[in-house]
Amino acid sequence: MAKAIHSMIRVLEEQRSVDFYANAFDLKVFDRIDFDTFTLIYLRSDETTFELELTVNKDQAEPYDLGNGYGHLAVCVDDLDAEHKKITALGYQPKDIVDFNHNGEPLARFFFIKDPDGYDIEVLQRLGRFQ
Repeated sequence: MAKAIHSMIRVLEEQRSVDFYANAFDLKVFDRIDFDTFTLIYLRSDETTFELELTVNKDQAEPYDLGNGYGHLAVCVDDLDAEHKKITALGYQPKDIVDFNHNGEPLARFFFIKDPDGYDIEVLQRLGRFQ
């Protein structure tokens, strides 16, 4: 059986991204491995061992082209309204909260936000399958 352990994204500025993920989602640096041409930063919360790997290529000067294949990273929270207010107060610009139903039943409650490099992050209320 396979176990999901991390997802990787390339970021332009290490500290800007580390600060964003710490402030918005309480992800802390769990490990940092520096190489000659790139640095790997592994972020994790106290709640899970799943990590977000930030890759900083030292010769990258321009923002990455995210293309049209990337979807999003998703996190779930206990209080979506409070999280939306917190992220807004930090000066980030989350989209509006969406109540998403299927066959008349609540399926998900969420909002999206972009990180400093333009990656989409879906923030979901803990509900149903999203735990």
